[in-house]
Amino acid sequence: MPGCETGASEQAPGLGVDMGISLVGNMDDLLPLRDVVFNTLRQAILTGELKPGERLMEIHLADKLGVSRTPVREAIRRLELEGLVTMIPRRGAEVARITEKSMNDVLEVRRALDALCAELACDRITEEELGDLSRACEHFEHCVKVGDAKKIAQADVALHDIIVQATGNRRLIQLVNNLSEQMYRYRFEYIKDSSQHETLIKEHRTIYQSIAGKDKETAAAAARTHIDNQKKAIIRQIRLERKQDGRM
Repeated sequence: MPGCETGASEQAPGLGVDMGISLVGNMDDLLPLRDVVFNTLRQAILTGELKPGERLMEIHLADKLGVSRTPVREAIRRLELEGLVTMIPRRGAEVARITEKSMNDVLEVRRALDALCAELACDRITEEELGDLSRACEHFEHCVKVGDAKKIAQADVALHDIIVQATGNRRLIQLVNNLSEQMYRYRFEYIKDSSQHETLIKEHRTIYQSIAGKDKETAAAAARTHIDNQKKAIIRQIRLERKQDGRM
């Protein structure tokens, strides 16, 4: 569909001074500090604020977030278990790179689920939900005009969530939700490419119109095409980054 400021004078390798991660917005009086730090770093990775291959230096992240190194260290270990962080010998922790294999594994499952959701929504979507879907398409187009990648990604998620919820199938909703945050990372990479925005708008409109017209075949095909185009664009981005890094 789409640096870290420290108190030290020396900039850490791989951490730009403009990295905007902050605990503000992630604070929850009911959550332990270690969970707040974990959620903050996790969100920064998923939205691309911490980029694939970027080093995660405990002391600089701790300074930036205004915490000790202990919750940062714990967060990095948890992120490694989720596959969002990789430990590199003699280098330390870095944000896991997006590979074609990991992307294919997620997108081929999401492709099948999205097609099924679109088919079921043709039969089950309510008039109220259909109105919500129309407004979600309009909101997405507005966010594209504004040009804020994070808001575009959020609008894209909200639009697809309406279709998923319209299926009324709790097990299917659960399966999609289990993939949602992994999917967000790939979605964000796609949305960063502004040349794809008009295509996204057209695809959303096709999906909406086919669901409104209860055209299951067109709705499912449009959902598959939507994912296929994301896959092609992300593969181009991955290969471009490999070439730039001299890994190709």
